[in-house]
Parts: sequence; structure tokens; C-alpha cells
Amino acid sequence: MIEVNGLSKRYGAERAVDNISFQVQTGEVLGFLGPNGAGKTTTMKVITCYLPPSGGSIKVDGLDVQTHSLDVRHKIGYLPENTPLYQEMTTYDYLTFVAAMRGVDPAHRPSRIAAMADVCGLETVLTKRIDALSKGFRQRVGLAQAMIHNPPILILDEPTTGLDPNQIVEIRELIKNIGKEKTVILSTHILSEVQMSCDRVLIIHKGKLVADGTPQDLQESYSSGQRVRFGVQTDPETVQSVLSGWNGIQIAGVERVGEDETLFTLTTDRKDDLRPELFSLAVSEGWTMTELLREQANLEDVFRHLTTE
Repeated sequence: MIEVNGLSKRYGAERAVDNISFQVQTGEVLGFLGPNGAGKTTTMKVITCYLPPSGGSIKVDGLDVQTHSLDVRHKIGYLPENTPLYQEMTTYDYLTFVAAMRGVDPAHRPSRIAAMADVCGLETVLTKRIDALSKGFRQRVGLAQAMIHNPPILILDEPTTGLDPNQIVEIRELIKNIGKEKTVILSTHILSEVQMSCDRVLIIHKGKLVADGTPQDLQESYSSGQRVRFGVQTDPETVQSVLSGWNGIQIAGVERVGEDETLFTLTTDRKDDLRPELFSLAVSEGWTMTELLREQANLEDVFRHLTTE
């Protein structure tokens, strides 16, 4: 659905985006990550035809963004970081206005507004002025305006900025539902959102693409060994003696929990799962095991690894 080849964007001598290439498949929810100033928003603006590229090419559904700009815009719904709303208008009037600007047939505008009100949960605020709405409802209105012309592609730049935890959950569920029918590019700093909402992740740093894969693949690729939390109710010195140097395992931490429980943090460079061996060891030694948890690198660890010096 979207094909980016060798994209570059310069602002004077500064290269904001530096020769990046990627594809987004039909029906895919793509998380687009990077630190502030990495080039995420610039890339999105070039895809939406808001900015011209300095080099490379972008095709949207087979159409070049430079030679078929208007046709490409018809296929994209865009929600920028600062939601573009006319605060003095009611929700219904604003969506009517956007539908007209987007070329929706006048006969179909009421049904499209009703559909967006249902999808985005706006039924109770259609007659209210936008400046009277909460931040969460304004974000919903922003999503509705991006989808009013029923585009096959949605590009969302920080859609949960400024929302409280309850509102973030609501918008996340909304995006997941939208992603069942449309191709979505989602930029956010909330990595848990990407973990739960996205099929695939791109990480950009200083204008260059540094990672591309599913959240699970990235976690496994950039995980250095493994850490296991192993809790037992027995003499800690006995456990420490048995575990020291056992099968390539190192004891990274020992923590007393209560009077009779000790929590060991174990590390190893081995890739195979240690838990079955530790379970068998506890059974054979007669230890009462209280905890056995394998800790893997999460998306935050991967992000920090790739975007810090």
C-alpha cells in the first residue's frame, strides 16, 4: 500500500531524513518510533504530500506522491500531532465542513457523519462546541475527520498526546478496531501502545532507519541472553552454592523476601529457556519454589539500545 524508496528530506544543510526505505502492506498497523527530532513527523508529512521529498520516491497504492499528489491525498486520512479543529464549531458542523472539503457527496454526508460518530463514540457530543469537549473527545473528533472520506490509509502522529490513562485505553482500542479494516501508520512515544497495537515497528534515529520488524522479533534480536527471577524458601547459602557456576549461569542478585524466602536474579548468555532446568533442580533438591520468571528485553530496552550512543 505504501512504498518508500531512498527517501531523503533536507532543510537547508540539515538532513532530517536520510535515505530510508520501507514498505507498508495493506491492512498492516505500523508503529513508527524515534526520539524527538529523529525525522518521524517529516516522513509522515512527505507521505501525506504536505512536504515534497528532497530525494527518493514514495508511492501510495501505486501512485507517486509528486506526480499524483491530489489522488494520493484522497487515499489518506491524516491526524497530525496538533489536532486541526475549529474550536468554535459544533462537532457535527465541523465534520460536515471536513466532509465537504474532502469531496464527500452531499447525499452521503449525513450517513458518513453518523458512521464516524458510531465508530469514534461521538454520538453524545455531536451538538456540542468543540471548545467544550474534553481532550479525549477532541482526539476522537480528530480521528473522525481523518476517516470521514473513508480512506484506505490512516496516518496518526502522536494520537494519544495529553490524554489521561483511561482516555489512552479508549483511543488504543479505537485504533486497534480501525486497524482491522485500514492500513495504519502510528507514531507515538508510548511504547506500550506500540507493543499492544502494532503488527510491525520501524525505529528511526537521526534520520536513518535503524530497525524494522515485529515487536517480538525486535525484542528477541536485541536481547543479550536472559534474566530469570528464581524464588525459593530454603537456606540461601545452600542455593547459592549449588547455582554458582551451574550450567553457565551467573548470580546477578540475591534479595531476602520476608523471613524464609530468597529471590535470586540469574543471568546467562544461553538462548534456551532456563526455567525447565531450574524447576527440575528445585524438585531434585527439595526446595520450595515461590517464583520462576523469565525476563526478556522489552520494546523500551530495544529503543534505548538503538537510539542512544
